[in-house]
Amino acid sequence: MAQETARPADASGVFRLGGDLPVNRLGYGAMQLTGPGVWGEPKEPEEAVRVLRRSVELGVNFIDTADSYGPFVSEQLIRKALHPYPQDLVIATKGGLSRSGPDDWRELGRPEYLRQQTELSLRHLGVERIDLYQLHRIDPQVPLADQVGELLLLQNEGKIRHIGLSEVSVDQIKEARKIADIVSVQNLYNLANRRAEDVLEYSERENLGFIPWFPIATGQLARPGGPLDTLATEHGASPSQLALAWLLRRSPVMLPIPGTSRVAHLEENIRAAQITLTDAQFQALSQAV
Repeated sequence: MAQETARPADASGVFRLGGDLPVNRLGYGAMQLTGPGVWGEPKEPEEAVRVLRRSVELGVNFIDTADSYGPFVSEQLIRKALHPYPQDLVIATKGGLSRSGPDDWRELGRPEYLRQQTELSLRHLGVERIDLYQLHRIDPQVPLADQVGELLLLQNEGKIRHIGLSEVSVDQIKEARKIADIVSVQNLYNLANRRAEDVLEYSERENLGFIPWFPIATGQLARPGGPLDTLATEHGASPSQLALAWLLRRSPVMLPIPGTSRVAHLEENIRAAQITLTDAQFQALSQAV
């Protein structure tokens, strides 16, 4: 088991978004700080505030959220818990999905909507510039040049520092990069689901931050006697900790953002940064799927 320290996230290493914005690679995803179906207020808002404050105490300086989480509930909780923000804290948010109820998500990438949502995120987070603004989904009904082009205008106006994409293909990243500088990609990726492997490899070649959402899904790998369960026993760790350790080992551009609404679970997740897999352990997990 890794040695305990006050700021375990520091052990995850540093990645520089856009070459100039350093973050500890193990961050925190704030989607679960809302009500059921990512809708409305959380049942325990004070625990949500404690989770956010504790994440920073543990060395997390990269927090990922979105206007659609709540909507706006997650952003407002971040402001309540952490404003005025620590100087090194990087808050990433997203726009481009509209909400009409629990578990309902619809692409909406019209330029005027993206501008409106950016302005609202600035207000809800209490900042003058968003460190990383990500297009949450590409709206197939709107030309990509119009969607990314509006983010570029907002960047030129000083309201966005860096631009990222979410749930995209390699071709879509290449197309977007013809319009604006893209520094990160956020796709579904974890030990059990690596369908975005080509996007990860492209991101690594181009030094784009790769933010895997749903990072600790382990599925059948964590079954009793399975490869993750066996290694977890060896390490005195949990399967989710090993899944995060595997991600951190997988690529230097990997920025996992495990989310939780409980302080105890947060502390467990962040301690994964202190687990070092051997070459043999990394290969065993890689080949288990």
